[in-house]
Amino acid sequence: MNKIACFSKILIALALACSTSYAQSGKPLYTKPIGAQAYTFRSSFPKGIEATLDSIQAFGITELEGGPQKGMTTVELRKQLDKRNIKMPSIGAGYEALIKDPQETIDNAKILGANFVMVAWIPHEKGNFNLETAKKAVADFNKAGKILKENGITLCYHNHGYEFVPYEGGTLFDYIVKNTDPKYVSFEMDVLWTAFPGQDPVALLNKYGSRWKLMHLKDLRKGVKGDLSGGTPVENDVALGTGSIDIPGVLKAAKKAGIKHYFIEDESPSFMKQVPQTIAYIKGLKE
Repeated sequence: MNKIACFSKILIALALACSTSYAQSGKPLYTKPIGAQAYTFRSSFPKGIEATLDSIQAFGITELEGGPQKGMTTVELRKQLDKRNIKMPSIGAGYEALIKDPQETIDNAKILGANFVMVAWIPHEKGNFNLETAKKAVADFNKAGKILKENGITLCYHNHGYEFVPYEGGTLFDYIVKNTDPKYVSFEMDVLWTAFPGQDPVALLNKYGSRWKLMHLKDLRKGVKGDLSGGTPVENDVALGTGSIDIPGVLKAAKKAGIKHYFIEDESPSFMKQVPQTIAYIKGLKE
């Protein structure tokens, strides 16, 4: 086991030892496998894919949302994941790449064993996400989602904060949900990118129920003022339970909505310290 993986085990053990402070009475609130978004470890993968996967395994993470990694074939990546009993139920795809050539994404998903493909960004002029852009996204998502569904894969759009521009008594995000075909298009909620633009994650989970299939678990530093930019300094990503978002409320609503997979995503430079804190926190939550 490499030094990073050993250090990871020590961190998770220390965090779990402290997790009793989060505990309430009753049954565990979070009962799904511990998952993570590979982007959390973006600074580690270039230094060594296998060593990074060792660290991920040491954290107790058994599900990863990711995709092909530079420097390793997708087939070999699947072997390395299997070796560590890590599943990859969801992979990411760029909007333009998916629309232009969905077959490449389909092939990668099948090799990696993924049943979901998520798109996390709709190309648009900065500060100007508008109805025309939303309409194009709806058409593109319906088309690509149909092709993916025919191959046994579900397309999920991951909200990023800029979609909550007011529109007809709701938002352009509402427009996208209502005009995409539920047979072909589902959604992944990024909790931070729902709260940052001033939306209530619990209310949106309740509003759209089973349209939500996946979730990024993130917390936002207290006192941060949000906007519709879809961007905030990475230091504003904090360990779950230490920020401004009602994580227990989100998890309860997510369970009710039937979320299939949860992925911890920590974009901060302190992710090696914060990920164990986050895992200990969600493991310690009780209903």
